[in-house]
Amino acid sequence: METDHGERLPRCGWVNADPLYVAYHDDEWGVPVHDERALFEMLILEGAQAGLAWYTVLKKRPAYREAFAQFDPRQVASYDETQVVRLMNQTGIIRNRAKIRAAIGNAQAFVRVQEEFHSFSDYLASLAGPTPIIGHWPRQQDVPARTALSERISRDLRQRGFVFVGPTICYSYLQAVGVVMDHVTSCYRYRELSPNRG
Repeated sequence: METDHGERLPRCGWVNADPLYVAYHDDEWGVPVHDERALFEMLILEGAQAGLAWYTVLKKRPAYREAFAQFDPRQVASYDETQVVRLMNQTGIIRNRAKIRAAIGNAQAFVRVQEEFHSFSDYLASLAGPTPIIGHWPRQQDVPARTALSERISRDLRQRGFVFVGPTICYSYLQAVGVVMDHVTSCYRYRELSPNRG
């Protein structure tokens, strides 16, 4: 993306030149999400990322949407062993049996949280507060990989039956869905998403 004068906009250092990655950074990352399917989608994709680069998972996102019922948590929660076999043969997704089973188990846990808190969005707000936590990081290397909040939410999620939700994955999820806004201060999105922007 460029300005009206053809200048390249300053972005976070983790973004590569692929238009898919640029669009994810510019349009999604750090933006508060309240749509339940979108919250579930990012939870599954972040779990799938474990041990891999986010860019690898992002490229597989369309295939994941097709394989996992457009990320309808109730439908995924009903998947049985037949569906596990189907997903293990599904091209385009990460065919790791543990991660596939985790996605199904996490769907079941997600639905339980929805039933208890009315929505997963309300659940996150109950732990993190109703407004985004704004990071003020001057350099990419200053952005933490985990925080006390991600450790607390990770513990709570695991007690509720979620897996692949360690503190680092959990923090990446919080960043992705805008519970935390961690664009570096030199990034043009920091200025757009920070309530204290000049």
